[in-house]
Amino acid sequence: MTLLWIMAVPVLGGLLAGICGRASPLLARWIALGALGIDLILGIGLCGESARWTSSVAGGRWLEEIRWEWIPSAGIAFHLGLDGLSLPLVLLTIFLGIMAVIASWNGITEQVGFFHFNLLWVLSGILGVFLALDLFLFFFCWELMLVPMYFLIAIWGHEHRHYAAIKFFLFTQASGLLMLLAILGLYIIHGRQTGDYTFAYSALLETDLSGATALWLMLGFFVAFAVKLPAFPFHTWLADAHTEAPTAASVVLAGLLLKTGAYGFIRFVIPIFRETARDFAPVAMTLGVIGILYGATLAFAQTDLKRLIAYTSISHMGFVLLGVFAWNPLALQGVVMQMICHGVSTGALFILAGELQDRIHTREIDRMGGLWTSVPRLAGVGLFFALASLGLPGLGNFVAEFLILLGSFRASAIFTAFAAGGLVAAVVYALWMVQRVFHGEERESWKLPDFAFREMGMMSVLIAAIIWLGLHPQPVFNAVKPAIETLQQDAAAEPLSALRRGTSAVVPGLLSGSAAPPISR
Repeated sequence: MTLLWIMAVPVLGGLLAGICGRASPLLARWIALGALGIDLILGIGLCGESARWTSSVAGGRWLEEIRWEWIPSAGIAFHLGLDGLSLPLVLLTIFLGIMAVIASWNGITEQVGFFHFNLLWVLSGILGVFLALDLFLFFFCWELMLVPMYFLIAIWGHEHRHYAAIKFFLFTQASGLLMLLAILGLYIIHGRQTGDYTFAYSALLETDLSGATALWLMLGFFVAFAVKLPAFPFHTWLADAHTEAPTAASVVLAGLLLKTGAYGFIRFVIPIFRETARDFAPVAMTLGVIGILYGATLAFAQTDLKRLIAYTSISHMGFVLLGVFAWNPLALQGVVMQMICHGVSTGALFILAGELQDRIHTREIDRMGGLWTSVPRLAGVGLFFALASLGLPGLGNFVAEFLILLGSFRASAIFTAFAAGGLVAAVVYALWMVQRVFHGEERESWKLPDFAFREMGMMSVLIAAIIWLGLHPQPVFNAVKPAIETLQQDAAAEPLSALRRGTSAVVPGLLSGSAAPPISR
């Protein structure tokens, strides 16, 4: 029942916070924090079980699993499962949820109960996405994330919040409908082949798909996940949503919602659409490289601090897309690390940007400068996470991007060479941001309060997390290894005609766990 409670506690906590918030905003905050604290305890308990789960064969595919019939006549079940891929993402969701509540402690003063209701419900939807093993339930949780996040942006956002919220809604809803059509198509095809009409993930893995039908169904999933990631050219909603969202919503958007797209690629696209994914890999990896370079270039061109940070997310998520379609153990380990470390470091940067905006009431970089003397603790934290974002050795982001590049080199040296240019660009935009915001001549005579105990406590935890991930990432690798092995077995479960056509010469690492040599140049 642990998985059920992990999803249910934020739902119940959100309802209670919404009710109690009318009488006491402070009580609503404590209820939200307490609900996520309970979830954190449950998640830590699962980590103890994961330490004994050393083999996908010996220990079973799922670390925890529950299944109840929901709508049997339609083949729909309430089916949740946790493996080494889901576990770190579940813990990341709870951890960043706690940070989001603390970050909004003083910043949200209106409709506090309803704010925490929406925040906890969007977190519950994200947890459901990472746990669902029934594709109907997966889509339900996917849509559950959408409406609360719309309200978080539209009600508590900044000056252009309505435009940003509607744009976010249209992009994600339209792409979600494409995924729904693809799920229904998969459901019907599997039913006609086997006589068993079901949305069960394990059953749909066995569906025989090929040709144009497989391509169109895969594109339905691909577009939905690419919009959430976001991948080029489906990224245009992100900067507006981040810029106008309140701090807590920006943390959830950057740290968690983007990771649901990456998770979808790993869990669904390649294991289900094996041959089609192999053929499509060069296109996906090209989009990943474009996203890396394009996002970094646009980040350097921004004058709005939150937009700058938003475009860095596009660049970092390009590494994820590249690593997913390289599909070898090194790349996939790097992808999981990138998802976690990007969530921590970019979430911290959005918290910092929000705290700075609350103090000077602007996001314009041209009005900043020389802030180190006024707010040395805030500036020091900003420097640290800027260095984390550019991939400084010793911090988690370096481990993630190094593994992705090492794994993608085994698939394509050309893609890797271009992607490595993103590391150079990251140094430029990160240090440019630090110099313009915290150093140089003070452009306006700001008299600002520095980080107090609440902010420093929150940032200290985030700093400790990113250092730990950089210096001791092995626990994460140990947790995800069985899941990666099982997913690769799923993706190579049957012979692929693409192998007979020689497609492996294009991306030899895809769908194989071996260390393939670089392609000939």
